[in-house]
Amino acid sequence: MAKTDGQANDTSTLGYEQARDELVEVVRRLEAGGTSLEESLALWERGEELAKVCRRWLEGARARLDAALAESGAEDAEGADTGERAGGAGADGA
Repeated sequence: MAKTDGQANDTSTLGYEQARDELVEVVRRLEAGGTSLEESLALWERGEELAKVCRRWLEGARARLDAALAESGAEDAEGADTGERAGGAGADGA
């Protein structure tokens, strides 16, 4: 089940789950043994590329989460500031 060089190097269209599943298969094949040195090296290289794809997807997801949390935090802080000012003005006026 060897891949051609074009297939082995084309990771740009893989989604996270696809890359992860293929990486699991690569690891399984390497752990099972019985492959030639050349095939083992090719599998290792493919695994490295797949790991990079997974890492990019996860880093992108982390950046999106951080941005959403920062936006949510800014909105919360803005609402708290408005509430404090309104509450403070009421307390001072009483």
